[in-house]
Order: sequence, then C-alpha cells, then structure tokens
Amino acid sequence: MLVLNLSHNSIESIPNQLFINLTDLLYLDLGENRLESLPPQMRRLVHLQTLVLNGNPLLHAQLRQLPALTALQTLHLRNTQRTQSNLPTSLEGLSNLADVDLSCNDLTRVPECLYTLPSLRRLNLSSNQITELSLCIDQWVHVETLNLSRNQLTSLPSAICKLTKLKRLYLNSNKLDFDGLPSGIGKLASLEEFMAANNNLELIPESLCRCTKLRKLVLNKNRLVTLPEAVHFLTEIEVLDVRENPSLVMPPKPADRAAEWYNIDFSLQNQLRLAGASPATVAAAAAAGSGPKDPLARKMRLRRRKDSAQDDQAKQVLKGMSDVAQEKNRKQEEGADARAPGAKVRRWDQGLEKPRLDYSEFFTEDVGQLPGLTIWQIENFVPVLVEEALHGKFYEADCYIVLKTFLDDSGSLSWAIYYWIGGEATLDKKACSAIHAVNLRNYLGAECRTVREEMGDESEEFLQVFDSDISYVEGGTASGFYTVEDTHYVTRMYRVYGKKNIKLEPVPLKGASLDPRFVFLLDRGLDIDVWRGAQATLSSTTKARLFAEKINKNERKGKAEISLLVQGQEPPEFWEVLGGEPAEIKKHVPDNFWPPQPKLYKVGLGLGYLELPQINYKLSVEHKTRPKVELMPRMRLLQSLLDTRCVYILDCWSDVFIWLGRKSPRLVRAAALKLGQELCGMLHRPRHATVSRSLEGTEAQVFKAKFKNWDDVLTVDYTRNAEAVLQGPGLAGKVKRDAEKKDQMKADLTALFLPRQPPMALAEAEQLMEEWNEDLDGMEGFVLEGKKFARLPEEEFGQFYTQDCYVFLCRYWVPVEYEEEEERKEENEDEKAGAEGEDGEAAAAKQPEEDFQCVVYFWQGREASTMGWLTFTFSLQKKFESLFPGKLEVVRMTQQQENPKFLSHFKRKFVIHRGRRRAAQGAPQPSLYQIRTNGSALCTRCIQINTDSGLLNSEFCFILKVPFESEDNQGIVYAWVGRASDPDEAKLAEDILNSMFEASYSKQVINEGEEPENFFWVGIGAQKPYDDDAEYMKHTRLFRCSNEKGYFAVTEKCSDFCQDDLADDDIMLLDNGQEVYMWVGTQTSQVEIKLSLKACQVYIQHLRSKEHERPRRLRLVRKGNEQHAFTRCFHAWSTFRKALA
Repeated sequence: MLVLNLSHNSIESIPNQLFINLTDLLYLDLGENRLESLPPQMRRLVHLQTLVLNGNPLLHAQLRQLPALTALQTLHLRNTQRTQSNLPTSLEGLSNLADVDLSCNDLTRVPECLYTLPSLRRLNLSSNQITELSLCIDQWVHVETLNLSRNQLTSLPSAICKLTKLKRLYLNSNKLDFDGLPSGIGKLASLEEFMAANNNLELIPESLCRCTKLRKLVLNKNRLVTLPEAVHFLTEIEVLDVRENPSLVMPPKPADRAAEWYNIDFSLQNQLRLAGASPATVAAAAAAGSGPKDPLARKMRLRRRKDSAQDDQAKQVLKGMSDVAQEKNRKQEEGADARAPGAKVRRWDQGLEKPRLDYSEFFTEDVGQLPGLTIWQIENFVPVLVEEALHGKFYEADCYIVLKTFLDDSGSLSWAIYYWIGGEATLDKKACSAIHAVNLRNYLGAECRTVREEMGDESEEFLQVFDSDISYVEGGTASGFYTVEDTHYVTRMYRVYGKKNIKLEPVPLKGASLDPRFVFLLDRGLDIDVWRGAQATLSSTTKARLFAEKINKNERKGKAEISLLVQGQEPPEFWEVLGGEPAEIKKHVPDNFWPPQPKLYKVGLGLGYLELPQINYKLSVEHKTRPKVELMPRMRLLQSLLDTRCVYILDCWSDVFIWLGRKSPRLVRAAALKLGQELCGMLHRPRHATVSRSLEGTEAQVFKAKFKNWDDVLTVDYTRNAEAVLQGPGLAGKVKRDAEKKDQMKADLTALFLPRQPPMALAEAEQLMEEWNEDLDGMEGFVLEGKKFARLPEEEFGQFYTQDCYVFLCRYWVPVEYEEEEERKEENEDEKAGAEGEDGEAAAAKQPEEDFQCVVYFWQGREASTMGWLTFTFSLQKKFESLFPGKLEVVRMTQQQENPKFLSHFKRKFVIHRGRRRAAQGAPQPSLYQIRTNGSALCTRCIQINTDSGLLNSEFCFILKVPFESEDNQGIVYAWVGRASDPDEAKLAEDILNSMFEASYSKQVINEGEEPENFFWVGIGAQKPYDDDAEYMKHTRLFRCSNEKGYFAVTEKCSDFCQDDLADDDIMLLDNGQEVYMWVGTQTSQVEIKLSLKACQVYIQHLRSKEHERPRRLRLVRKGNEQHAFTRCFHAWSTFRKALA
C-alpha cells in the first residue's frame, strides 16, 4: 500500500500494529479526526513523503516519531493544538521536508525546530499568537512562500531581507506599521506577492517598489496616507488593492512618465508643439506644469516634525543655506560678466569655410526638410532615390546612403547620415557612397558625422532607423566600371499541404509530380505559378496565393509576376519547365501523407572539434518558455527555439536549412556552412534536395513555413509605455524603438488648443439671411403621409414634427457674370460707330441668359423611420431628376442638424413639435416650447420640450400652450419672457406666438415674475426651482474623441450641436465653462476611454494657463445617467431612442 486516507472520520485511536507492515507507505492522511496520540510504530514509515494530521486534538502528543520519517516532504499540522512544548526540539534529519503547515495553533514564536530544516520552501504559520521573529530566519535560504497572517507581529527582522528566493509573503491582520517593515525589503528580488492587509501601515518602504517582479500588492484596511512614486515603475503589477484607506492620496506619475499612455506622449508641451504652437507658448506650458509635489517626501517631513522647536531650528538652517547660495550665485554672475567679452571663442572647425558647390544635381530642395527616412542607391556614380516601399531591403552588390531627419529637443531639424556598403559592392560604389554622404551633409549644413555601415555588421543605431528588420537581396544595379549579372534563381516546385497553416514540400520538376487533389507552387524566380488541381480546395488555393505574395514581397522586392493556373488551362511555358505535359494527371500521393519530421541541430565549438547536438523540440524542457498544453509535441517546432547568438541546422530531408543568428560568431557560421553540405551528402536524399542559408531577419518563406506560427509582426504591448517596450530583449526590442516613436505621433489633439468659435453678430446673420433669400426663386414643400409624399400647405412652412419626413424643393437663381465695365464701354463705342441703326432688342440679345439651380432638402425628424428616405429616393427624387436633369442637388438632413441656408428660408421661425402632423387626437395636454439660438441667429429654433417648470431659464423665452377641457379647441398660450433674455428673442417669441396657434386660443405675453397662478403654473405642472442664468452658453464646446481615422483624434463639433451628436461608440467632451464632462457611450472601447481621459487632463491643464480665472473640474457621465448641468447645454434634451427601421 502506497496511499492511506482516513481523513474526516471520528477515529479516536489507531492500533499499534497498523503501521508494522506499511513500511512502503508514501501518503498518509489522518486529518479531521479525534486522535489524541499517534502510535510509536509510525517510526517504521521511513518512505513516507506526505503526512497530514490537520484538525486533531493532539495536545499531549509530543510527535517524537517525526525525526525518524527521513523521507518526509510535506507535513501538515494545522489546528492540532501545537505549542512550543509539544514539538520536537530538532528536525535536522528531515533533509527533504519542504512544506510545513502549522497554522491555527497556539504558537507564540516560531518553533526552534523549523530553523533546522535545510530544504524548507513553504511555511504556513498563520492564525497563531506569534509576536516576533528570530534573526535565525535567514537560514531559510530556499523558502518561496511564507505565511504569517493573523498573528501579533509588530515588526519584521532585517534578516528577512536575506530570503532571496522568497516569492510570496503574507502578513495580513497583524500590527505592523511603517517602522515595522525593514528598509532593505527591496532586496527580495524574486518577490511576486506581498499582502499586508488590515495592519497599521501609514506608508510602505520605497525599496519595496524595487521588487520589479511584484505582481500582487494588497494593502487594504490600513492607514495609508500615500504610496511611493516608484509604485508606477512596477511594470508587472496585476493587482493593487488599497481599499479602505480613507486618507490615501495616490502619488502622481513621475514627470517623465505621467504623460505617457498607450505609447502616446500626452504632456501639454508636447501636444502644443504638435499643434503648431510657438516655442514661447510651449515653454510657458512647460514652466506651468513643472514642479510636481512629492507626497512621499511630504509624509517623511511630517514624521520628522515632532515639535515646533525643531521646526524653527530647521527654518533657521534653511535660511542660512539660502543666503549662502544667493551670495555664491551673485559672485558667479559678477565673474561671468567680467569674462564676457573674451569668453566666447569659436571652435577651429567653425572657422573653416565650406566649399561652395552646387549639389542640386544630386539632391532636391525638399531633402531633409521633413522628419522621416530618405534612402539613395548608388548607380553609375550618382545617388538615385529609393522608393519608400523598398526601404530596409539592400542589394548585396550595392551601396546606399541613408538619411534620417528628426526633431531634436528644441524642436529644430536634425539629421543622421549613414552610408551602407554591400558585401559584394565594387570599389567605385564604395567610394561614391562615402563622397555623396559628405556632399549630403554639406548640402544640409549638418554638423553630424557620416557613419559607415557594412553588410552583416550594422550598428544598433542604424538598425533602429528602420520600422522592421533589414533584409539582403542577391544582385545589384549597374556599376560605373563593372556590369553586375542578374540574380540567378533556382527553379523549384512545391506541393502545398495543411489546413490551418499550410506547409510546402519540395517535389521533382516533372509533370508526374502533380496531383489533382493538391495545390502546387512553381517558383521560377521572377515568375511564380500557383497551380490548382481540379479537386483542390479553394482555401488551399487562396493560402498558396498569399504565400506566393509573401515570397514576392520579401524575397523578390515585388518584381515577380504571380500567375494562378487551373488544371487543364496551363500555358505552354509551364509544361516546358516540367519537361512536357503528362498524358494524365493521376492521384499518387497517399491519403495519410505526412513528411518526415524536421530535425533541429545546434552548431557549437567544442575543445578542438565541432559539436552538433540535436534539439528535441517535442519536449517542453527544451523551450525557453513553456509551450501551450494543447500544442501537440510534433508541432512544437517554434521560432522561440532559435537564439540570436547561435547557429542552427534544420534538416527537413528534402531541404537542409542553415540559420545564422545575427550575434553568432563568424567562425561558427563558416563551420556551419561546411557542416550543412556534409550533412546533406551523408544520407540518401532526393535529387531536388538543396542546402540554403538564412540570416536572422531575412529568412525565406519556405523556411518560415517549417515552424509553427512564425511571427513576422512586431509585438508591441500598447498598454505599456514606450520606455518599457524599449527594454525588450534582442533584435526585436531594437527594431521596436522607431515603431514606438512613430506610434507616438498617432494622436491629434489640435482641436483642444484652438479658440472657441466666436458667435456670429446679429447684423451679419441677417445680411446673410437676406442674401440667401434673394437668390431663392421659389420653394415647394412635401410631407410623407403613409407611403406617399403629399404637398405641404404654404401656411405650414416652418412647422415640423419629430415623427415625420419633409421634402422642400428650392429653386435658386444662379448669378450672371457680366463683362467688365471698361470692355462694355468699348463695345458700346464700337456699336455706335459701326451699327448706329440697330435696335435695342438686338443689343439686349447679347446679354447672357440667367440660369437656375434646384436643391432638394430632405428633413427627417428625430423619431421618424428611415423608410421615409428610401421612399423619397425611389419616388420623388427620380421625378425631380427627370424634371431638372443636371441641375438637381439633394441634401439630406436630420432634426437639429439642418443646413444654415435651409434654416434662413424660414426667417428664424423654425418650430419643431413632438409627434406626427396628423396624429390621432387624444385628450389635449399642455405643451412647452423653448426658443434658443446656438452660435448664430441663423440657428434659431423653437422646439417642444418636456412640460416641466424646472426647465425654465431666465435668459431664454418659452411658449406654453394650455388647452381648456372643452370640445371647441380653446385654450390660452403664453409667451414667457425671461428677465435676462435677449430683446430680439422676446420679439421673435411674440411673432411665433401670433402665427403658430389657432385663432381659438387667446395669446398673452408675460414677463418672468408675472405668471398667473391659475393657468400658467397649473398648466406647466407646479412651480419648481429653475436656472436664473445661462452663462454656460458663452463657453459651451463639444469635442469628439474617436479612433475611426486609425489613430486617436479629437475633433470639435460646431456651436450648433445637439443631443444626436453624442456618438454611442465614441467619447464626447463637453466644456460648459465650469466643468469638463467626459461622456461615455455604451459601445465605447476601453482604449478610447483611457486615451480620452488623458486628453481631458491635457485640455484642463491648457485652460488653467489660458483661463486661470475659470478653473475646470473633470466629471464622468455615462449614457443614460446625465445630470441637469449636462443636459441643459443641449437644446430640447430628451431620452435616447433606438434607430427605427
């Protein structure tokens, strides 16, 4: 018997003879019983590895049997009434004991016997009465988990900092304060979890934040005042629990990182610079935002202030130091002034005169004037510009000049110039690249050096210039002295197999290799044919075509021509390559075909000989990172197996690949090339087998296909800041740096720094209204009734309903362009001299005829169905197009998003009612309308709102319709004029009052404060408090934050915005002069929420310097939970409605 589990019973004693014959027992569980003692025969269990005695009343059991259990690895004594007196004095003989659980006992200190365990890894002493720890705990050098929760600890010894392998430290529910944690706790480099909830911590040591592997930090239910700023540098943190710390103030992010979010620098000075602000403005913003407060330092100062006497003494010391520093600065300034005349000495190189040469023949005027990358290729002694799509691809027999233009810290243009030498380049190209690189530096006036880069030995700075890995291509352009032959390509044919990820198997170059069930790829260099068998799947064909595209892009620089061939429609040249067309294409590939498993070897140098150990990638221990469990062993040939410092040989039977890491030794590379040839010849392989070499970063697609999910995409974690990503290991980390800098530009916050659109003056709006109406020759209106559009009576023009659709046909005169006055005078003189007898009609006939244009405005109410637009496009629009061919323009509008020209035709009397035009009449109800102008008198509307007196405002005019309960449709209409309303709007309200309602209603204009109780307040539904000013109208701005352009951008809506401008899948920012509301839709992504929050902070920081007398507060608003201070900024706010079909 190996395992014995007697737990959760009511056993009170164990017979002595039970363990006499169980000497092979490995696992024994006697937990949750009523045992008071253990039989002495347990000493015979010399092979026992796990002993569980939890939940037994073993108060009087001395456990003298334990030292004899030499193979014991796990010992659980939870809730067994352990004290200092009923434990063995030493457990030194248990050299394998790694897991001990003594929780829920009566221990007042750590038992001495535990210090003698050399292999202890997990120790649970929670729920005891331990008050202190001994300095001997530094003997637990292998401990990974230490649980001391629910004890009486007031401090931890400094010796705990020597537990360098400790990963989990639990200190919950003790009496620890800031002084109780050792300052050197940051030496626990392996610490991943630190839990100290329910203690008396006011602070945590700053050194704790040096534990860079920390993933979980739990500090809830303490007395925290703040946290160290270094907490922001814990990049691996997953859980930070600081709940129930009422006085906690989170520290600000460090100045160099606070502005970074999703690799975007959100600092005010950077965003102002991107928006085109002047350097003075940027400098002022930087000065205003400098000097962040350090709450950690403040806390430490507060702890040092124990009495006022020490404080006064400190002030005196500081004053003396300040006086000394000022005196020192004064003397330095005096000395600097005395040396000023002769202090500035020009360097020797600045005194040299540069040659006056004309480089315009080689370089254009715009070279180096915009940030970016420019590359030239040396061809016939002169540099030739390389297309942007070919950046990073270098011919081995060519030389290149690489210019990187960027902005330095001061915002000025700066340059870095490299000239790249190919491994097979000729002498003339090498010389010309160096000469023209110097010429380019002189042409730009740059002060940088020209840096030489050689193929295969590029510097890190040069590799950082490119967005992706550089690649080498065989061949080169024409030389001034020599002629380079075209690249020779080996013709090969591959059979495509696989479903999710296709693989390529080389086959002989003959027609008999074809199989109608497969797709084949014939690679002829600059011609790539994808042959599809009659029974091949479309999915395989598509993937093979995509594979050919990758070969063309990465290996042929886009010069290859790809052809898709179908069985039975092959061109003659296809069969010429295969040695002729076969009589019949037969099925010959077995159904269970699977190629030989690739073998991966690592080339190394031993003591005087070569080593070629095979890597068994099927075993997880061979991998740096543990492969996924669901990944079958035969599919574990992963890219991560390749180390950039090594050389590998991949033997695929019909192909032998030699992979050279970029940091591998040259001697190992040369040996691997020779070894690959030998390995290919050692075994009997097919005739079409080849040996090929691949340099890291320039691997062939056929080689990549041998690996599982070879990843060519740069993996950038956008939840980390740019600096964290730059610390990535290997070449990938280097290549990411420019990608990070490029991504930093992917944010446009320019709209936040532009001034608010000024309101249009009334005189200007009236003039514009008059001009547009002068051009209007006529207007006809139509309204959708059922499924047809009926003509709208002219007296109803300007009356709209939210559930209806309207069409207005407007005919405009097009102004005639008359001839210049002087030319007309000359014509008149010529006419008088040559044809005085002509009558006036002939002269008038020479005048150009007046033209016209028709514009159809389609207006859709907020609650109307989109079927109205479909009905219009298939009926009325076609009729108008046939009547006015070539002169018709259709403008579609929705409620409160109307065209200003369309609004001008109603002369500010634009009324929107709720419901339908001809709805079923029910019991008459009071209705309330608000007249409001948004930014311009052209955008004046009178819209029905909720009948609620709380919506009144002293700066607006309202119209209240109160019907009587009678059958003759009588009632009273009030025009309510606020005490601070505009006089023009008051007059407009009276005009609308007289023209809007039937004659059966009596009309009355009343001022605020003169409301009759019996009809007005009863009709509006009781008197409630309302706003007495609309100061927000002078400051309201609405911004939209969206990623729809492919990057984060903020745009501003016009001043005439409405509720429907709130996009449900975006973030909207509303500024009302006092608060900045961040409105979050229901379909907004988390990325947009985080980026918009940073944009809000930048906007508020900018306003703090521009409008310091009106500080803004940031508030969050979710869709459907808007408060009155938010909704009053929108004219006629109502509930959100779903789109109707």
